Amino acid sequence: MLALASLSGVADADWARTGAPHADLAFLGGIALDADSRAAARSLVARGREEFLPADPIAFIDEQLAALADAPIRPGVNVRSATVEPVREAAAVCADHGAILEINAHCRQDELCDVGCGETLLRDRDRLVDYVAAASDAGAAVSVKVRAGVPGVELPATASAVADAGADVVHVDAMDSEPLIADVAAASDAACLANNGVRDRATTWEYLAYGADGVSVGRPSDDPAILRRVARAVDDWERREDREPVEVVSR
Repeated sequence: MLALASLSGVADADWARTGAPHADLAFLGGIALDADSRAAARSLVARGREEFLPADPIAFIDEQLAALADAPIRPGVNVRSATVEPVREAAAVCADHGAILEINAHCRQDELCDVGCGETLLRDRDRLVDYVAAASDAGAAVSVKVRAGVPGVELPATASAVADAGADVVHVDAMDSEPLIADVAAASDAACLANNGVRDRATTWEYLAYGADGVSVGRPSDDPAILRRVARAVDDWERREDREPVEVVSR
C-alpha cells in the first residue's frame, strides 16, 4: 500500500488526482475544524506557512471528497481540532464518501500544540481515544497520524489503545527511528503506515521489512519520478516469490 501524506495548504483534490496513478490512498489536509485550531492556523499563515482556511471547513471537506468521486484513489482527510464534536461531524462526511478520517496527533508547531492539537493530543492518550471513538461511531474508517520521539509517549501502547477505540490505521512519522515501526506494527491489528524519508526501493523495503503494511510519501508527493519508484518498490515487495524475511539494513 502506498499513500500520499497530507501537506498543509497543498494536499487538495487536485493534488490527490495527480498522484492517483501511483498511490492507493491520499490524505487531504490538514484541515483545522474548530475555532481554536483555525486561530492557530491563521497564526501559522501569518508567519509564512501554507494552510487551508476555508470559510466552512466541513463544507470544504464535502466538496473536496465529491471532486474525487470518480478518481482511482481512496481519499482521506487529515483534521485538527481542539474539541471532539467537529471531528465527529467531519467523520460523518467522510463516511458518506467512503473516505478515511485521519486524526492529526502529529503536528508540533507551538500554535497548534498550545490549543491542544497535534503532539499535545498525542501526549493525552485518553483524549485521543475519545476522538477516535467519536470518528468511528460516526461511521468513518479512522487513521491516526502520530510522530515518534515525543517525550513520554510510548507509541506501541498508543497504537494499541487507538485500535481498541476503533482506529483502522496508525500512520507513523518515524522521525529517523525506523526500527520503532516493528513495535508499532506488532502492537495491534490496525494497519501500520510508515512515513519519513520514503523515496526509493531501499527506504520502502526497510519499512516493509519492519512490518509496516504500507508507506506514505509526504513532501515529494508531487514528484512523479519518486512516486513511480516507491510504487514499483511496493509492488515488488508484494510480488516477491520467496516471501522470506528480508534483512533490514538501516539508514
